Amino acid sequence: MAEPVTPPERAGRITRDAPDYPARVAPAIADLSRLDGVISECRACPRLVAWREEVATTKRAAFRHQEYWGRPVPGFGAVDAEIGLLGLAPAAHGGNRTGRIFTGDRSGDVLFAALHRAGLANQPTSVSRDDGLQLAHTRVFSAVRCAPPDNKPTPAERDTCAPWLHRELELIRPTLRVVVALGGFAWSAFWPALRAVYGMKPPTPRPAFGHGTLWRGPAGVPALLGCYHVSQQNTFTGRLTPAMLDDVFARAKDLAGL
Repeated sequence: MAEPVTPPERAGRITRDAPDYPARVAPAIADLSRLDGVISECRACPRLVAWREEVATTKRAAFRHQEYWGRPVPGFGAVDAEIGLLGLAPAAHGGNRTGRIFTGDRSGDVLFAALHRAGLANQPTSVSRDDGLQLAHTRVFSAVRCAPPDNKPTPAERDTCAPWLHRELELIRPTLRVVVALGGFAWSAFWPALRAVYGMKPPTPRPAFGHGTLWRGPAGVPALLGCYHVSQQNTFTGRLTPAMLDDVFARAKDLAGL
């Protein structure tokens, strides 16, 4: 993962805590490595900045000796991905601690084990940024890049953060064939991206989210495949099982032509 970098000069005098910082800066970024670094410098949402930094300071007792990332968490995975996995936001003591999305928490344990079974990850575990995990044909990212209180970003925070997602999708657009939306929030975040990245008006009415629900766009637009989020609320109750995840990733591979 790229470390923080100085924002592009063409951003002018805009500061990282300006509400329009993502919208002004994201379109000028030419590659994913640069995008990852600039994302990790963003301070555009005061509530999210305060929360992520408070969590990084107070810590969870089990991680009290660890240094928390405490910044926005960029995407991770192949730069020429055919499959995109879109989540909600980093977990307070997961991605916000480790600096890599879905890494270091129970949700990631379930997700990366399933990706490994599908042949899309070289190992079934993800505990830190330097643990050797590599993804094949797949990139993981979130609609909101900072850990939100109660896992609930506000609509304004979602919209402020959206340009990072839109630019990431633009940069992998040549190879992207399917987006797997992990949960209803991610499903909803796809439709504004459809307009921003592909210049396509979302369908009316928009398809309702559901596990296994598939929406197909025209040629050149990735399919959208719904999957229950890999949260403990879903995996511990059996609402989402390993077999269900395996079916989703098998279908995603088929849609991607893998």
